[in-house]
Amino acid sequence: MIQRLKEEIRYVFERDPAARSTLEVLTAYPGLHAIVGHRINHWLWNRRWYWLARFLSHGVRWLTGIEIHPGAKIGRRFFIDHGMGVVVGETAIIGDDCTLYQGVTLGGTSWEKIKRHPTLGNNVVVGAGAKVLGPITIGDDARVGSNSVVVRDVPPGATVIGIPGHIAKRREEAVDPKRAQMAKRIGFDAYGQTRKMSDPVAHAVDCILDHLHETDERLAQIVEKLTQAGIDVGGLRIPEIEVDHLGDASEEGAAAAASHPDSGAKNN
Repeated sequence: MIQRLKEEIRYVFERDPAARSTLEVLTAYPGLHAIVGHRINHWLWNRRWYWLARFLSHGVRWLTGIEIHPGAKIGRRFFIDHGMGVVVGETAIIGDDCTLYQGVTLGGTSWEKIKRHPTLGNNVVVGAGAKVLGPITIGDDARVGSNSVVVRDVPPGATVIGIPGHIAKRREEAVDPKRAQMAKRIGFDAYGQTRKMSDPVAHAVDCILDHLHETDERLAQIVEKLTQAGIDVGGLRIPEIEVDHLGDASEEGAAAAASHPDSGAKNN
């Protein structure tokens, strides 16, 4: 039990950059409290202590705002971020390394005493407010976009968005390697992004990535032509983009703005 708890805590640090200390995770993360409570309640449920398991799970819901039926089967390194309003039904099955955000429902669509809740594979991410309903299967490495309503099976590696949920892309599909390379250089990874989405911000970012890559190529061609013509460019090269440097620069800019005499905005 102690080793499992340590594993859950390590996974919180991997999934949440806001986590700063083990003490903070142990005392201020309702998602961890909910999963620890569920491990105990599920143990009781499997030994036919049904009333006690349900009663304790009711207490966990009251404390955390997360409702997990003690009959649900949950794998290792399960992470619930924020957590308020998460509901996991009795016959739900969740694989290893899965993540749910606030407001997610893994619900049923039948009143019969059968398998009526979803099955999530390994490494599945379900965005905030999404509803996954019925005895469907969400494949390994799939992502469910925020506020989506999913009522059909999702193949492995797919991203599902919309109401009703439809497949926006598969991770194994070919993407623009130039854009992906530039995005990796500047540390950009838009969750669930696809060119088919009508998102003006995502489209603008794609255009910026394309422009940056084209600029890099043109500069490299200019340097090559100048060198071939015998013109010394003085070791001119395109510097690598460092994300940390960008962060430092933004902090310095914020400090400079704060010290400027015209920066003192008045709040009414």
